[in-house]
Amino acid sequence: MKFYTALAALLLLTVSAFAADVDGKWTGTMSTPMGDIPVGFTLKADGAKLTGTTMGPDGGDVAITDGKVDGANISFTVTFDFGGMPFMLVYKGVVSGDSIKFNIDVAGMPFDLVVKKAK
Repeated sequence: MKFYTALAALLLLTVSAFAADVDGKWTGTMSTPMGDIPVGFTLKADGAKLTGTTMGPDGGDVAITDGKVDGANISFTVTFDFGGMPFMLVYKGVVSGDSIKFNIDVAGMPFDLVVKKAK
């Protein structure tokens, strides 16, 4: 029984060692009803915690919050401030090599976005 417990613990450690490499800059374009919008992220994983920034509407950096990494899956929230009115986007993504495929919840409306790792 101890052998199986040790084997299970080793497998869990091995899986977490293969967490996706999300560190760095990522860029792409989001298609919206009002036209294409360039997007960019700078992400940094520290174990299961994800931190970073995204481009705001004015081109400035906006911090991501509640960032999480679980293997190839990542998630975080971005809150933009439009004249004192907060506007929240919830990102859930899957990292695959040099791309991240996001599903973004924008006030209950889903949007898909693919970003590529900047070289």
